[in-house]
Amino acid sequence: MKEPRQRTLAREIALDGVGVHSGRAATVTMQPAEPETGIRFRRVDLAGRPEIPADLDHVVSTELGTRLGTGDVTVMTVEHVLAALAGQAVDNALLELSGPELPIRDGSFRDYVDAVREAGVVEQNEAARVLRLKEPLAVDCDGGASYVVAPAAGLRLSTTIEFSHPVIRRQYGSFEITPDSFARELAPARTFGFRADAESLLERGLALGASLQNTVVLDEQSVLNDALRFPDEFVRHKAGDVIGDLALLGARIRGHVVAERPSHRGNVALARALADLQRPSDGLPVLDAGRIMRYLPHRYPMLLVDRIVEFEAGKRIVGIKNVTINEPFFQGHYPLHPVMPGVLQVEAMAQVGGLLLLEGNETPGKLVYFMTLDGVKWRRPVTPGDQLVFEVEVLQLRRQVCRMRGTGTVDGHLAVEAEMMAKILDA
Repeated sequence: MKEPRQRTLAREIALDGVGVHSGRAATVTMQPAEPETGIRFRRVDLAGRPEIPADLDHVVSTELGTRLGTGDVTVMTVEHVLAALAGQAVDNALLELSGPELPIRDGSFRDYVDAVREAGVVEQNEAARVLRLKEPLAVDCDGGASYVVAPAAGLRLSTTIEFSHPVIRRQYGSFEITPDSFARELAPARTFGFRADAESLLERGLALGASLQNTVVLDEQSVLNDALRFPDEFVRHKAGDVIGDLALLGARIRGHVVAERPSHRGNVALARALADLQRPSDGLPVLDAGRIMRYLPHRYPMLLVDRIVEFEAGKRIVGIKNVTINEPFFQGHYPLHPVMPGVLQVEAMAQVGGLLLLEGNETPGKLVYFMTLDGVKWRRPVTPGDQLVFEVEVLQLRRQVCRMRGTGTVDGHLAVEAEMMAKILDA
């Protein structure tokens, strides 16, 4: 069977509107992007025009929508545009956004799908990333969401939701996901909410842009809008949200996803579980502790990398540090409240980056010296029992000098990030 190719937009196209939660006006301009770019957001309203990749490492919130961020920069309610792009099998696109939140438009995915189809989609030379399951996967989440994914030739999504409201109650839908079927069966379905929740949401600074023009609103017994677009519009919209959140995988899924009471939090948890399937399946690290010590000069107590699990020469590396109560620094930092020092988190991340640079230089005569650190930020404390997963990517490499960006996460939540510059020198 011929492998699918990556796809991007044929030309740029723009949509404007207000954010459903922020209430702020914004324009999003969707543009073509090179192969292997993935989907990236660029905040053109901010100094430096910072970019945020649409991936699992940049999820910062799943409350009433999926929010992505890096540092202090965030993009709210990304699931609708991501669903439209994934539903139309678009792998690479740059989305320039002039505000903090994607326009909600009419509350459905339809305007984004129509925009993608109007712009056109073109195939690229690189093969698409495809995730194929070899055996079923089950994921249960807090709040009642549960999922099972079974092997399948294409992508099918079967979704069940249940609410006590008399208009919704229990709804089920099963959809084969192709560009045409997504546009026809899921794209028109709008987001929905309950009038009883409006006051509390507004007090929290949420739903500031919600209205009957972009949200299906229900009172105690009925729908306040003129009419529903489908009798089961509610489950169809939830199914579309699943597609949008799973797009954060950066791969096309080949499987039958069965979602019971899905939520944004549950969708992201499922995406993380699927991402784990893409790691080496034999359970062996790319580099174990013994081989790490052949590359790095560090030894106890300053060797802060336990294993390397992913490696792309000259591009990126993923390493792990298992934090235990036996770490010597916990004796003084702090005896009654053990917290891993932030400088050692950065040191561990730098060691992972050093391994990326020393690939192919397995000799005692080469050392990596770090020259600068920029944008260092700590997001949460790291304590005994945590597993720090460091991902370091090359931003620029000139001769023996390299600029890298690194992140450290615990259970998928960002703990530390920094940009680093280093140089390979003879010892």
